[in-house]
Amino acid sequence: MKQILSLLLGFLLIFYACSNQPGEKKVKPVKIIFDTDLGPDYDDVGALAFLHAMADSGKVEILATLASNKHDLVAPSINVINTYFGRGELAIGVPKTTGVNLGSSQHWADSIVLKYPHTIKSTSDVPDAVDIYRKMLSNQADTSVTIITVGFLTNLNNLLKSKPDNNSSLTGKELVTRKVKRLVSMAGSFPAGREFNIYMDSAASKYVYENWPGEIIFTGFEIGSQIHTGLRLIKSDIKNSPVKDVFRISIPLSEEDKNGRMSWDETAVLIGVYGTDRFFDTVRGKIIVNTDGSNTWENNSDGKQYYVKQKMSVSQISIFIEERMMHQPVFKKDKM
Repeated sequence: MKQILSLLLGFLLIFYACSNQPGEKKVKPVKIIFDTDLGPDYDDVGALAFLHAMADSGKVEILATLASNKHDLVAPSINVINTYFGRGELAIGVPKTTGVNLGSSQHWADSIVLKYPHTIKSTSDVPDAVDIYRKMLSNQADTSVTIITVGFLTNLNNLLKSKPDNNSSLTGKELVTRKVKRLVSMAGSFPAGREFNIYMDSAASKYVYENWPGEIIFTGFEIGSQIHTGLRLIKSDIKNSPVKDVFRISIPLSEEDKNGRMSWDETAVLIGVYGTDRFFDTVRGKIIVNTDGSNTWENNSDGKQYYVKQKMSVSQISIFIEERMMHQPVFKKDKM
């Protein structure tokens, strides 16, 4: 009983600390571009739900929801989630170069696309992610955009290498330097390892992390693998939710998910919105990506890159994340 009370008290303190207090100056929403490989795993869906919850609360302005995965159902699935939260108009883009093409082995993507409203029929129908990146960034104030990537680095590689166009007279690297405040990346294993998001397009990963001009915060495999979410969601009385359906379909199909799905991507959204204070400690330095997609870390007190280490208890952060994943849409009159 003491343990439960302690957990609940800790959660309430976190919630209070992360909310705008009476008389406190309202903080401007964080402008976020979300880049996902949604498909081979489903924590991306939890992360996207978290992001929409933050937009409904006024903490976030979602500029675009891009995909680094070229599978036919990726863009329609993203469009389903966006539409469910009343933001079906959000720009979606994918790589028009070569890239990874992976679907869902649990068949949750075809299930939600069949059941829920959406306007995008195939991933091939959406524009180039680089064009959307360049258009969105060029229209924002300097150092105002946070990019959250929870998938392959294909789009960011292409962005950095992009040339001036109708959207901007700047090169991709110049545009990132001017407009992006930070990159939050669910990638790597720290201080060393070999992680899916990096090695699936290791050439792009290596180029991005060696050439990114600004701050990068990494949340590694070892962080999200300890944080399990989804059981409270699927046991809830929420009805007609594609987010709940994805977890309801997928969790029973894997023995490793019996305590909930590992929540790698949700931690990246949490950091993109709230920062690392209260939740994580950080180690400063630089990631080293090898040609085989493995990574090591070089500590450097002057580095612009950081990886996070657990500070808040796993149980508390799991509750914090899942509460936001369970958020229900808030429809404004102009979106009815």
